[in-house]
Amino acid sequence: MGTQEARDMQGTREAQEAYDDEQGRGAGRRALLGAAVLGAGGAVLGLPGAARADERTAARHSGGGYRSLPVPTIIGHRGASGYRPEHTLGSYQLALDLGAHVIEQDLVPTKDGHLVCRHENEIGGTTDVSAHAEFADRKVTKVVDGVSITGWFTEDFTLAELKTLRAKERIPGTRQRNTLYDGRWEIPTFEEVLRWADKEGRKRGKQVWLHIETKHPTYFRKLGLGLEEPLAKLLRKYGRHKKNSPVFLQSFEPSSIQRLDRLVDSPGVVLLSGAATRPYDFVEAGDPRTVADLIKPEGLAWIASFAQGIGPTLDLIIPRDASGNLTTPTTLVADAHAEDLILHPYTMRNENSFLPANFRKGTDANAYGDAFGAFKVYFETGIDGIFTDNADTGLLAHADFVNR
Repeated sequence: MGTQEARDMQGTREAQEAYDDEQGRGAGRRALLGAAVLGAGGAVLGLPGAARADERTAARHSGGGYRSLPVPTIIGHRGASGYRPEHTLGSYQLALDLGAHVIEQDLVPTKDGHLVCRHENEIGGTTDVSAHAEFADRKVTKVVDGVSITGWFTEDFTLAELKTLRAKERIPGTRQRNTLYDGRWEIPTFEEVLRWADKEGRKRGKQVWLHIETKHPTYFRKLGLGLEEPLAKLLRKYGRHKKNSPVFLQSFEPSSIQRLDRLVDSPGVVLLSGAATRPYDFVEAGDPRTVADLIKPEGLAWIASFAQGIGPTLDLIIPRDASGNLTTPTTLVADAHAEDLILHPYTMRNENSFLPANFRKGTDANAYGDAFGAFKVYFETGIDGIFTDNADTGLLAHADFVNR
């Protein structure tokens, strides 16, 4: 969730109203899934809202699905992007080898309709496309979710053309060691990731969990490159379309999760940026609600009608003051758990520049700060999981927390 997170904080994310199709699935299934997760999280952490007297209660005591994941769950953000160029098979493999419980992919389409793993459709900062003279004329300026961007875009390339490119480190000034791996890996298709996950699962004797984000779904649907239908097709092909499948489906656009909820039974997570921002599908549809509205009890109840979790920015869990220090936690964790929603906030990183000010060490912005201290404070709020660029750090913090 770099560049895009900055845009999110400026209020440049999602919009478009609920999608109705003929494959509607019952609210009962959604309710049971959400309740079951709280059964696991609530039992381990003593979370608020763990005893709702409705039809969800029975499901809390049945096994399987994402209720089986450790709490708090450590999610490899774009793989192991603290150590390898993001969204490469090398980054995913390292995150898995380090022990991440779940590995994240972000999906964008190619010109010919394939889903590939990139955080953004603009690939000038994450590939060597600028060094390819044959693609010089593909550099253009586009408006994506209300933001003017100049560069090269996946939707202007066929998959065969994208496969001639190689990935590189997105923030080389901060992660200079990662540049060692520039050019080593190509852009993976999502189907390649699914095959990799199945192979690794067989080798390890346990399923490899994926956390899959649809990027800019309204923008791409307008181009005739809707993300949800091809994603659902692949999930069905690889048997990851069921309520207990080892996947989460996530998006900053609630309508994308609504659409997916009608196509597959896999659990959905609505991502939430800064409180003052509006999902871009809301912007397109003229829906005046902001993230601040969605994190109120009535907004969370609405999300719970079609999703099983939320993925808020960490600042919605514990705000920072003007100096960047953590302040008092909000009620969001308790409020979300009261609606049987799990929380997978983003993003923890080791470097001082990304940490709250009260957990930074020294004056070097690129040096590691007290990430363990920050993890501990966030875990103590009762979150169900967390995205991190440094899965090994997160797992050690997890061990400290559960064994305390």
